[in-house]
Amino acid sequence: MPSRDLDPVTRLTADAVGTPGQRTFYLQAASGADQVTLLVEKEQVRRLAESLESWLPELAADRPEDPEEARVAEAGELALSEPLEPDFRVGQLSLSYDPERDRVVVVATELVAGEEQPEEPAPELAPDPQEVRMIVTRPQLRVLARHGSQVVARGRPLCPLCGNPLDPSGHICPALNGHRPTVT
Repeated sequence: MPSRDLDPVTRLTADAVGTPGQRTFYLQAASGADQVTLLVEKEQVRRLAESLESWLPELAADRPEDPEEARVAEAGELALSEPLEPDFRVGQLSLSYDPERDRVVVVATELVAGEEQPEEPAPELAPDPQEVRMIVTRPQLRVLARHGSQVVARGRPLCPLCGNPLDPSGHICPALNGHRPTVT
């Protein structure tokens, strides 16, 4: 199935499973009983949260959030639901705003791995990447941004010199030109 729509999204979350340095990140949405679980990168969760934290206040300046939608979003469950079998790995996330419905459309597109080109071109075309369109409220995204930032922050501490995660077994800091390991 190349495209799937969740409209309206009744539950939206991003979370991670595993220990820091070994975590697997998921974006999960549901519309009633229909649930989608997407495999994402930590950096995608971080960038999504940052983008939402700067963009949503701009939208709210022109049109305040609906208080009932905000109440429902704040009371929503943010833990991942079983099963945690991902539908696909996300290659791209995009956001757009539908002012007529006062909804944000979040589109997650599957990452398609580039394969080496065969010497003879294949007669069949490569399949289109899967895509999930999620129609969500601004309060749901605000809560997602806050929770996503918290999930990312639960990871390994960052090196004060280079900003890379500190590994408990040691850290070769590029800021020190790799010559001296820093103490963790």
